[in-house]
This record gives sequence, C-alpha cells and structure tokens, in this order.
Amino acid sequence: MKHMNNPFSFSLFVKHWKDLSASELGAFVKGVGFDGIELPIRTGFQVEPDNAARTLPALASELAGQGLRIFSVAASTEESVFAACAEAGVPLIRIMIGIDPDGYKATEERAKRMLEQLVPLCEKYRVKVGVQQHYGKYIIDSNGIMRLMEDISPDHVGVVWDAAHDAFAGQQPEYGLDIVWSHLAMVNLKNGFFVRSNGPEAATAEWKRHFTTGRHGMAHWPRIAGYVKERQYGGVICLTAEYTDLDNKDRYIAEDLAYAKSLFNEQPFPSIEQI
Repeated sequence: MKHMNNPFSFSLFVKHWKDLSASELGAFVKGVGFDGIELPIRTGFQVEPDNAARTLPALASELAGQGLRIFSVAASTEESVFAACAEAGVPLIRIMIGIDPDGYKATEERAKRMLEQLVPLCEKYRVKVGVQQHYGKYIIDSNGIMRLMEDISPDHVGVVWDAAHDAFAGQQPEYGLDIVWSHLAMVNLKNGFFVRSNGPEAATAEWKRHFTTGRHGMAHWPRIAGYVKERQYGGVICLTAEYTDLDNKDRYIAEDLAYAKSLFNEQPFPSIEQI
C-alpha cells in the first residue's frame, strides 16, 4: 500500500476495449484521465497467453511512452504469466475462485492449497496474486476471500476488493474493507443493483443484476473513499467499466472516473477521535 501523501493511481480494466491497437488504447486511456490499466491476458486481446512473454513487455513499453502503467493483469497463474509480468514490470495478477461441482468447502480447500503453491512463484518473480470476490458461482464476499488468506503473507497473495460484488452480497463497505484490510492489494470500483426479471404474476420472483454508473448502485462510493482515506490507503483504484449498457461505455467511464477522482482527492473524512 502507498501512504496518503502519495497520490492514488487510477486504473481502467480494458476488457471492453480489446479491439483497439496498443497506441489507440493508450491514447484513449490517457485521454480519459487514467494513470494506467488492468489488462486481460486472454485469447483475442492485445496480449494472449501464448505470446505474453513477448507482447506484454512490448505493450508495457509502448504505454510507458504515453505515461501509463500496466498495474495488473487478469490472467491465469502459469509460471509463464509470472515471468511475463516480471519482465514487463506488472506487479499483480488478479484471479477469482469459481466453485467446482463438488461444492463450496471442497473448492475452498483446493483454493487454499493452490494459493500456497503459488507463493514460491510470487517470491521468485516478485509478482503478487490478488484474489477478487464475484457474485454467482464464485467466492462472493470479503469473509469468503479472507478464509483463503489464512497463514498466507500479504506480501505474496492479497485481496482485490470489489465494491459492487460485496454490495450484492449484502456487505457494508466499511465492514468488507475492514475484513480484508490486512491483505488489501487493490480496490475495484463498479456499481449495480438488483432488478426483477419476471412479472408480479409469476409464481416465484426472479432477479438479475444491472450494472450501472458509480453514483447509482448499491455500493456507496463516497463511503468507500472516506473509509480508505481515513485508514491511509493510497494504492491502485481500478474502475472495471462493468455496465449493462455497454453501448455508452466510453461516456460512462469518463463520468465515473471524474466522480471517483472527486471523492478520492477530497480531504479524508475526520475519524471519530478527531471529532
């Protein structure tokens, strides 16, 4: 974590801009006002798993020429990905834990062992793994993620705390952040709310998630900003650009970044002791 006397770094998860060239991507990200990106390493994106050793450092170099960094990648945890990140100066690999068919507890135990087995790679390449919660068939909340962190050093494995997914799980942001604080590696900002997906005449109500802009969902961005500033976090804030209406994503992400900067660049809220 940085301290409060250093600026926050604002990152954009560029999943929805995969068709841009490296120079186009950099121009867009810089033009909106971000400091860098989170990059998916996936087939069909600017960097693919099979060529990451070559293309990730090349992309990092090109973005650096525009004053931008690759703060993290969304990728698998093969050693080749660690090596590519180390070469490119990328400090974090973000992953999520999907629940396998044999159930939650069995998945949890396997995930703990998997993370323990990644520690030597984290040490060797000086690249951290960050585990994020996610709604649905994943480990969904802060409590669940922190069960994986038992006996694992935050120097090697941390938590990417996601505002929207903790809100969908019913968690208050101050509590969720407090739960993961010892291992907090990055803050993800997105927002959403539940909408009913069938009519009132249905025998059983069904609900779906609608992803919206930062001001309008269940995750309260001002409370999040106030809490992390009070506790002197000053690291990466990643806006994930998750919108149900993707046609207007360029406008939404510009508005959301301006909103986030207005919150995180304000003076921190006074603590109880200061009042």
